[in-house]
Amino acid sequence: MPQSRRNFIQKSALAFAGTTSFPFIGKAAAFHTKNKTEYSLPIGIAGYTFAKFDLDQAIAMMKRLDIRYLSIKDIHLPINSNEDKIKEVLAKLAAANINPYTVGVIYMRSKQAVDDAFAYAKKVGVNMIVGVPTYDLLDYTEQKVKATNTKIAIHNHGPEDALYPGPADVYNRIKNRDARMGLCLDIGHATRAGANLEKAISDYKNRLYDLHIKDVTAASKEGKAIEIGRGVIDFKALIKALEKINYKGVCSVEFEKDMTDPMAGMAESIGFFRGMLACNS
Repeated sequence: MPQSRRNFIQKSALAFAGTTSFPFIGKAAAFHTKNKTEYSLPIGIAGYTFAKFDLDQAIAMMKRLDIRYLSIKDIHLPINSNEDKIKEVLAKLAAANINPYTVGVIYMRSKQAVDDAFAYAKKVGVNMIVGVPTYDLLDYTEQKVKATNTKIAIHNHGPEDALYPGPADVYNRIKNRDARMGLCLDIGHATRAGANLEKAISDYKNRLYDLHIKDVTAASKEGKAIEIGRGVIDFKALIKALEKINYKGVCSVEFEKDMTDPMAGMAESIGFFRGMLACNS
């Protein structure tokens, strides 16, 4: 293991003291706890990470990782949930000191789907949706944004996505629309689509509302999900770019490798990202 990577991982172990030890941490687990408020960027988790797990299991993993922000996926709280179900889920999250800061990703292929998404956000009590409206629904989506004062952060999904492969494909569709329409920048998919992350962050800073953080093996369509720090993304440059624009959103890790057994990979990824933040502070 390169010395620089070892240093980052060792620093990240500060955040895991008092929790179950992870194999990658090793002797570094003896470090003292670092107050999470010392990090310059808040870290969350995108709910799709837990697609193979129920809500209780997802909460347990988040508690072990000391992560307090969650983008709720409809896997764990269906869009058509009644009031009692929503109260139940929100109570579980509150008991675990987890803040559901947004909902999504939600795909919007009809006006009814747009209506349902905005009603869902209101019932859950969040002021932002991570969504993917089709082009023909952007006008209607903008109307809902104005009517509800709810932001929408449109998610890019890489070279396979016919609508929004990269961040420019989102920005060019919303740049002249209501300022509450912006981007959820998925840095892995953006990299696979050929985007320059630092330039995208700088160019679209006024519309950058959310981030999905991951790493990939190659800056091409063939790139695959991998633990953060093991792929091609320059996280030092990424963090500097975010700090330069004074990014106010959450950096939500979306771990898509080994999704049936993600704990070790998530711990390594979050640890590395925290280590990078610590080294950058």
